[in-house]
Amino acid sequence: MTITVIKPGLLSTIQSRPRIGLRHQGIPASGAADPLSLALANRLVGNVWDAPALEVALLGPTLRFERECGFAITGAVAAISLNGNVVEPHATLHASAGDELVVGAAEIGARVYIAFAGGLAAEEILGSTSTNLQAGFGGLQGRALQKGDELAVNYASAPELITPDDFRMPVSSSWAVRACAASETDQLDADSLEYLFNTNWTVDRRADRMGLRLAGAKLTVSSDGRMPSAGVIPGTIQCPEDGAPYVLSVDAGTVGGYPRIAQVARADRHLLGQLRPGDHVRLLRREPDEAVEALHAKLAYWREWLPDIDEVLL
Repeated sequence: MTITVIKPGLLSTIQSRPRIGLRHQGIPASGAADPLSLALANRLVGNVWDAPALEVALLGPTLRFERECGFAITGAVAAISLNGNVVEPHATLHASAGDELVVGAAEIGARVYIAFAGGLAAEEILGSTSTNLQAGFGGLQGRALQKGDELAVNYASAPELITPDDFRMPVSSSWAVRACAASETDQLDADSLEYLFNTNWTVDRRADRMGLRLAGAKLTVSSDGRMPSAGVIPGTIQCPEDGAPYVLSVDAGTVGGYPRIAQVARADRHLLGQLRPGDHVRLLRREPDEAVEALHAKLAYWREWLPDIDEVLL
């Protein structure tokens, strides 16, 4: 069964789980920028949480179903229609052969996730089908969707589900993200340390799957923003020589030469996938034991609806 891409959208890629345990070989995690929304979409169509699905950034695609298919949409707030009729997110939906799905521009949040019953057929490389755009592998030939592409779906029947209200992740233009000190936090001068955790930052235009630049107070580090390359992971916040914090996301490299001044807590790392240019962000400082406690509480909350949540929020 196939789905034809009529319009590809701004940046639509096939994403699944991240690639784990390969950073020492220089291989980034990739995977869904917002894995919680991916898991919620797959839950609605009866898939395992990491079945390959579409991640759509800012402006969505137009797709034509060539056969009946169950699907579901979660993530950013956007206008969605099937044959011109408005459809709602967070519910199992059904398309017939010839139906066209149009996903408009994201109004709040950055990424929409579209899951299909049975999951998309995709190229598995190094333990994941996720697209790595920099290296050009995984997903669909390692690239974003293009007009005329045909997506193969591993056909399966879909259940009839609606995400309970308590498990609909809120999407906003103002975010609070918990973060801990990191290896070079002590390179910040006193004023910069105060600014880091007490500034309402704005997401800069430089915001993608590699990372997000934060605009606001300029920070000063004792190394002038340079240091020997060291290991980094998604959620690491670096401070380059221009003093603007840069938050690494899922496609970021495995090492970096800028001071690591903070680390987004694992419990909140999935939120980075919904930040978009112009959004406001406040970093909430937490001690490591507080971050661990927050993670356990979040996992316990979500486990009722997403039994595999421990794998989702890696």
